[in-house]
Amino acid sequence: MSRVEVVPLGEVVKPSRPRVKPSDHPNLPFIGMEHVEAHSMKLLGTVPAATMKSAAVHFKPGDVLYGRLRPYLNKVYRPTFEGLCSAEFIVFPENERVDGGYLQYFLNSSAFVRFASHLNTGDRPRVDFDQLAPYEIPLPEIDEQRRIVAEIEKQFSRLDEAVANLKRVKASILRYQAAVLSEAAVQKGRWTTCTIADLLRERIVNGLSVKESTTPTSVRALRLSAITESGLNYADHRFLPVDPASVGDILVEEGDFFVSRGNGSLALVGRGAIAQTPPFPVIFPDTMMRLRFAAADIRRWVAMLWHSRLVRRQIEQRVKTTAGIYKIAQPQVASIRIPLPPAPERERIVAEVDRRLSIVREVEAEIDANLKRAQALRQAVLARAFAGANEAVPSAA
Repeated sequence: MSRVEVVPLGEVVKPSRPRVKPSDHPNLPFIGMEHVEAHSMKLLGTVPAATMKSAAVHFKPGDVLYGRLRPYLNKVYRPTFEGLCSAEFIVFPENERVDGGYLQYFLNSSAFVRFASHLNTGDRPRVDFDQLAPYEIPLPEIDEQRRIVAEIEKQFSRLDEAVANLKRVKASILRYQAAVLSEAAVQKGRWTTCTIADLLRERIVNGLSVKESTTPTSVRALRLSAITESGLNYADHRFLPVDPASVGDILVEEGDFFVSRGNGSLALVGRGAIAQTPPFPVIFPDTMMRLRFAAADIRRWVAMLWHSRLVRRQIEQRVKTTAGIYKIAQPQVASIRIPLPPAPERERIVAEVDRRLSIVREVEAEIDANLKRAQALRQAVLARAFAGANEAVPSAA
């Protein structure tokens, strides 16, 4: 392989596109940071520029948009159309020295992401072009750049096809899981039915709402996102500046059942999970409610049915919407009605469902591992494509 010249990024590209008022270009599409998917270089959508008020950057087809806010999110996109974008993007026009596709993939590479991510700290780290400018980019002839881009896209196309197949299999697995849970409830016609309230040993309780501490304290509180399909993620917590003695009644205990009270996504409001044994004392937030059932076998039965269409349909019928947030309250959860077979039959059904779903979980875990492997392979393709930097000739400044 011939040796490739390496030059500082700032000698190759300049963010020269002008800032404009969206009202002057109302018919153009607008791309915000939220419209570019992290890591994948995919556009999730646009909004009309007429809906925006703050100054924006006017981009042209073939420009490269680089998200400078939270650079670890690796938001890079190369549009094929004219439009406006958030000023949180640095916009690089294509020029005679660097192909836009080549630049896009270079900025998306893990080596560049690591560099940019360590330039600043804080909750909202933001990089400037002057900080990025010294980073060196291998710069072969323009025809070679285009050949490299074509090879990258050929490899990415194969990976995208494999990922699409994996996602189709995962969707089939999720449908099977829903069918298994629904099958467990189809015999309800010959069973008695009851409400959730009928099965509780104490009243439903919401957690605590307190602004988190900026430093560690002796009181940990779960975040709403700690509710997962497999239980509670105890690592997902924050610290609160409160007296431990004042929160003893909302400490999480093994076997507690928690329900999400609100979420911006309808699919996630009302989500439920049984608590495993906590590794340390921890309370729950006011975005969760706690249910304690009269017996362990009842708890297992409710937890199994909670993910079924029978319960999900009732949750979605009961939610209210406030300012774009879906919410469900204690009385609505308490009124959910479920079938209740005799105890021996309950135990048999729960055991059979667990057996089937354990197989599903194993397959799903393998699919998730392969999806992560596909993302790693994308970065491996980019690393190999830009490996010329290792044998490069620095430019004569």
